[in-house]
Amino acid sequence: MLKRIGLAGLAAGAISGGFLFAMMVAFKGVPLEDNQLGALLGYASMLVALSFVFIAVKRQRDVVQGGVIKFLPAFGMGLAISAIAGIIYALCWEVTLAVTGLDFGDSYAQASIRMAEAQGMSGAELEAYTARMEGFAKMYANPVFRIPMTFTEIFPVGALVSLVSALLLRNSRFLPYRPTI
Repeated sequence: MLKRIGLAGLAAGAISGGFLFAMMVAFKGVPLEDNQLGALLGYASMLVALSFVFIAVKRQRDVVQGGVIKFLPAFGMGLAISAIAGIIYALCWEVTLAVTGLDFGDSYAQASIRMAEAQGMSGAELEAYTARMEGFAKMYANPVFRIPMTFTEIFPVGALVSLVSALLLRNSRFLPYRPTI
């Protein structure tokens, strides 16, 4: 089971992290507020990558456990895969930042301030918001803050996929195992 968890987690992390790297390189010159497609594609890639949770749990149920798996072991296996994928994803983000030279925290803060101004924020409210966003940019420059924050982008998606997979696969009649002859 541990080997299956490790391989599925590595595959899911490599796919989602690799896609993240490719998207950031492809959209390098695009202002963040204009990159709605990138965010949508990013989360879609996470769902595709985290399909390895379902595949690994189903394989564990069918091949190793004779077609039966209980909810908690299936859910735990999915969470472990998601955790490994999240770590790989966060490490890929660190590589992306190093390779591209992107100062994401500052870019995000400046984009947020421009959007607030465009929505009519001004005066003391805008000054307070600007100070908050500049504080965010400073914190984001610290990897101790940034890495867990990046991990939380993908892990909740993985937890949801794990929950759905465990709920579906605990029923041995759902996609039953049919050995090939």
